[in-house]
Amino acid sequence: MVKTVYAWGRSIYHRIFATELIRRVVRNTSYLFTATGFATGLGFVNSGLQVRLIGIEGLAIVGVTSQFVSMVNSFTSFRMHELVVKYVGHFSEKDDRERAMAVFKGATLVEISTSFISIGLIWLLAPEAADFFLDDIVSSDKVNWFLFYGTGLIFVNIMFESSTGMLQIFNRFRTIAIINVIQSVVLVSVTASAFILGGDIFSVLLAYLSSKLVGGFGVAFFALREANREWGRRWWFVSLFSLRDYMPELLRFGISTNISGTMSMVVQGSELLWISAFRDTQEAGYFSLALRLANLVLLPVSPLPKAIYPELAREIARRDWASFRRVLRQGSRLAGLYTFISSLGLVALGKWILPIWAGPDSLPAYPALIIILMGLLVANTFFWERQALLALGLPEYATRVNVGVTVLKIVGAFILLPRIGYIGSAVLLTSSYLFGKTLSVVKVRAELKFQEQQAALGA
Repeated sequence: MVKTVYAWGRSIYHRIFATELIRRVVRNTSYLFTATGFATGLGFVNSGLQVRLIGIEGLAIVGVTSQFVSMVNSFTSFRMHELVVKYVGHFSEKDDRERAMAVFKGATLVEISTSFISIGLIWLLAPEAADFFLDDIVSSDKVNWFLFYGTGLIFVNIMFESSTGMLQIFNRFRTIAIINVIQSVVLVSVTASAFILGGDIFSVLLAYLSSKLVGGFGVAFFALREANREWGRRWWFVSLFSLRDYMPELLRFGISTNISGTMSMVVQGSELLWISAFRDTQEAGYFSLALRLANLVLLPVSPLPKAIYPELAREIARRDWASFRRVLRQGSRLAGLYTFISSLGLVALGKWILPIWAGPDSLPAYPALIIILMGLLVANTFFWERQALLALGLPEYATRVNVGVTVLKIVGAFILLPRIGYIGSAVLLTSSYLFGKTLSVVKVRAELKFQEQQAALGA
């Protein structure tokens, strides 16, 4: 029996790690995984301190504030890390240094410009957002929560996206991991200080901003240093005119990823806003607890998209479809197996973990936890679907899928949330994963088959 299990384990190991490409992905992921594991542990402690400091309702207020700011920022963000990875990677593979420099410079300038637009929108919309999403909260500070966190977050992340893409494409995942660890330490340290001294909502928001300050400025510093190392200190003076022939393609990619990112926020990053609008902040707090606990299953999987995207972009540039397909298949095996085992553990132990972690009033979060875990099993197994579509040059398809899922979720929100509240939100989140991932995976498989047929005809 032991020999059978051992042989089965060796077989799975060799099937997953059979190629240098997947080993490189896992090696790069290991840096982020170590940091993510450390951050998850500290985040678990941080959430426990927060719920005891400001209560379940306060936790929902912080979540609503954060999601509103992210939603506004997504309207002006062009997800520059994806554009940088694809096109800096493409031109680097072709040894076209001038255009690679121009892409990074242009992405940085666009991101800085749109950040100021986001800050303006925050100040314009904050009063209405506070009254609409926090209508059951009686506090004169409601608007100030949005202004304080929104202005601070966007400013410290003023070139975070393009800088992250720069570090990804040149395999500086260890640097990203170290910054993530420092972020986590800062977050829990400031939260613990507020817990000891008796803080409030502003203290928790300050803890998050302090953490983001380290991440935003740290990533920007090392990305600029990497650009100087790769291209020399005068890379900033390169002319953007060299991209004139590629401008329609770059604009198409940027606009598509912007729309897709905004739709993703509506589908997967705005549940607390919907629950607060249709129900109240208490139910939003239960959903927030369920989501935070369910996110434990993302522990080793969440870094994989960042590590796999540069590799997929390189394989596309080399037209190596077999390697492209292999890394997707092996990545799914690795992520799906882990998610299945860890989800079973959370289902079995969730009723005991919740009261110990967040207090006896947190048990209503358990049903939402089970429903969310079903969706995360699918989402984790096919974690690569968006990166594969972008690498294949199909950003518009990802956008169309997100638009369709968003429409269905909005309709579902009006039907389910007034009746079953945060449980309905969990159902909608899981359904959006099932529907969106299925469509995207089918499209990736069809496109790969087409490209392989074209390659065979060309040969």
